[in-house]
Amino acid sequence: MPPRIVPAPAASGLKRCSWATNDLAIRYHDEEWGIPVHDDRRLFEMLTLEGAQAGLSWDTILRKREHYRRLFLDFDPARVARMRAATVERILRDPGIVRNRGKVESVVSNAKAFLAVQREFGSFDTFIWQFTGGKPRLEKRKTRDELPAKTPESEAMSNELRKRGFRFVGPTICYAFMQAVGMVNDHIIGCPWR
Repeated sequence: MPPRIVPAPAASGLKRCSWATNDLAIRYHDEEWGIPVHDDRRLFEMLTLEGAQAGLSWDTILRKREHYRRLFLDFDPARVARMRAATVERILRDPGIVRNRGKVESVVSNAKAFLAVQREFGSFDTFIWQFTGGKPRLEKRKTRDELPAKTPESEAMSNELRKRGFRFVGPTICYAFMQAVGMVNDHIIGCPWR
């Protein structure tokens, strides 16, 4: 995905969102967060990473992201869905990821549920974007403190994903996912990436 072209904050006098405090987070903020995603494999990646992040810092997951990509076959849901128990056990011994059995096993079960959604709707993209009416929502938040943990839309998404067999998809995880894939633009007012 090509990076966004926006004015450099120092040149424009504007500041980026306050959570982007280190090089990795700044790059993620500037090049990915809030940009609408319509690629199913990328959507599966972000749903997986948001689930892995539950209870941890996003910086931890960003540092482990490449390891996740390698172990989970570049987030190809069809290949992940075919992973055997022995592969899951090997992954659980790898210190390059969050070694939580429930989270790791959920990647495989979520891949299976993901494929079922693709079969039903033609793509996961078609299914998931229905929760914002098919277009990004531009929020008007002035500070990070105004960001909600969940919304009615993320609760509806969570409920629907759970009905379809997804795990680690609570309303807070779903809202973070919505922000990450640009379904919601929560860059604060004054951020040049808004």
